[in-house]
Amino acid sequence: MKYHDAATSKGGWLSREHTVAEPGFNRWLVPPAALCVHLCIGEVYAFSVFNKPLSLLHATVGADGTKVPGADDWSIASLGWIFSIAILFLGLAAAFGGTWVEKVGPRKTMAAAAALFGGGFLVASLGVAWHQLLLVYFGYGVLGGCGLGLGYISPVKTLMSWFPDKPGMATGMAIMGFGGGAFIASPLSVWLMGIGGVAFAFVVLGIVYFVYMMVGATIVRVPPKGWLPQGYVAPRQSKGLITTANVHVDEALKTRQFWLLWGVLFLNVTAGIGVLGQASLMSQEMFPGLITAGAAAGFVGLLSLFNMGGRFFWASTSDYIGRRNTYMVFFALGIVLYALVPTTGQMGSIVLFVLFYGIILSMYGGGFATIPAYLKDVFGNQYVGAIHGRLLTAWSAAGIVGPVLVNYIRQYQIDSGVPKADAYTVTMYIMAGLLAVGFVLNFMMKPVDERHHMEAEPAPSRA
Repeated sequence: MKYHDAATSKGGWLSREHTVAEPGFNRWLVPPAALCVHLCIGEVYAFSVFNKPLSLLHATVGADGTKVPGADDWSIASLGWIFSIAILFLGLAAAFGGTWVEKVGPRKTMAAAAALFGGGFLVASLGVAWHQLLLVYFGYGVLGGCGLGLGYISPVKTLMSWFPDKPGMATGMAIMGFGGGAFIASPLSVWLMGIGGVAFAFVVLGIVYFVYMMVGATIVRVPPKGWLPQGYVAPRQSKGLITTANVHVDEALKTRQFWLLWGVLFLNVTAGIGVLGQASLMSQEMFPGLITAGAAAGFVGLLSLFNMGGRFFWASTSDYIGRRNTYMVFFALGIVLYALVPTTGQMGSIVLFVLFYGIILSMYGGGFATIPAYLKDVFGNQYVGAIHGRLLTAWSAAGIVGPVLVNYIRQYQIDSGVPKADAYTVTMYIMAGLLAVGFVLNFMMKPVDERHHMEAEPAPSRA
């Protein structure tokens, strides 16, 4: 089966040709460029700080001094769709834009992501000022979500091209920024809202994020054709799941391996994102009187650090123990920890609860950071960016399924008379069951059949 690359874009500062590194360029400048983008788009994990203020835009102050929503204020349930729409379009943009990213290179993609993500905030600010929720959906959800998707995948292949000796570590350095973006965005957003309200915060964030993402686009470079790190010898033969061949993005979708990895990512993210969304509430309900709302907020911030650190730690570890083995650890250890979390509540052990939850979130983030290198191992480097984009539709699906599972099962348990402290037990056991299925799917991974390989090895890519 033979494929030919599409012609690369020509001319202009944003083109691929203008991002080819000059001799002597330091490859360690590329991870900071990627971090400029990922630290910005990681704000999506902190969007929940806007929910309550958005629901009280026209509020009045009651007799007891508390704010009472106005008659036309938006409900929390309707505001919850902003995050879901953003994650949905993240996956769609990554899937449908992956091939375009391969063609135009990282700089143009990062610039497009900056315009969409920053512009999405500006459009959403108009929706807040005019009190038009559909405009907020379109601005932050659709435009911002497309910026999320393009920004997320834009540096992945470039990083692995610069670091063929440590592809897991390279992608982990960038993608950890996505996990840590909320750690910066949450207090910054609260501070900005305190100064000028939600619309003002949206405008400032949109401008700031656009500028910083463009800094990343300015710094980023792709290696010259045929470049390799000094002393690195590229493998000449495939070994295990690590192939020296390449699979075209369209052909990858015809392989069993792609769909096994889709299921692996979907199940890992479903379990993680489901409990991540309820971390604050779960901690307060499992330890009533012991964990206050303020302590729960600190707990969520701590989880953000575990999420961020896990992306670098697990992705780097995968360079030594292999991607398949790393996911085996995710699923095997995850099954045990999810099953034990309810026990920590029954024991009244806050320390074990926090520790188990932290490790769970580190593996949730580690799954995101490890999957690009896993795809490179299985399908080769030539189209890994586009294949990664298609695979991220698993994230979109998990972003809907995970929270729905946790929220509805919890509510059903409470409606059935189960105490709030015990309402998560069934949920955690179900999540452990999902991870068991993921373990089996990952165990089934084998090298791609040679009939799916490209017939002629293409010339080394510039990105």
